[in-house]
Amino acid sequence: MQSALMLTGRILIALYFLLPGIAKFVSWERHIALMEAHEMVMVPMLLALAGIVQIAGGCLLLINRHVTVCALGFAVMVLLINFNLHDFWNVYDGVNAERETQNFVKNMAVLAGLLVLAAAHSTPSRDASGD
Repeated sequence: MQSALMLTGRILIALYFLLPGIAKFVSWERHIALMEAHEMVMVPMLLALAGIVQIAGGCLLLINRHVTVCALGFAVMVLLINFNLHDFWNVYDGVNAERETQNFVKNMAVLAGLLVLAAAHSTPSRDASGD
């Protein structure tokens, strides 16, 4: 049961990053507009980097490779995104503070899941099989 739960959780987290990573390239202009609305700098470069990292990391999680590194990397990414794009305490034209608060809190739960995934895969028995 534990391995089935771990597999399911790892796949769901992988898809949580993989699909939005693809969407960054499919809906490029929409993502550019969102980042610019939050007054971010180097927007095209950061968007491309985020998309590549999400696609690569999501694929690695799906195939159960480098799980701890990916989970911790995504944890850092979630924190950066939360404080730069879901900064509900700032006011921006056309940005709904209630929605950003909800996204911020949701992302903290995702962060918690990533930390649990990293911890579960950093045990000696897991290192040989997936990290």
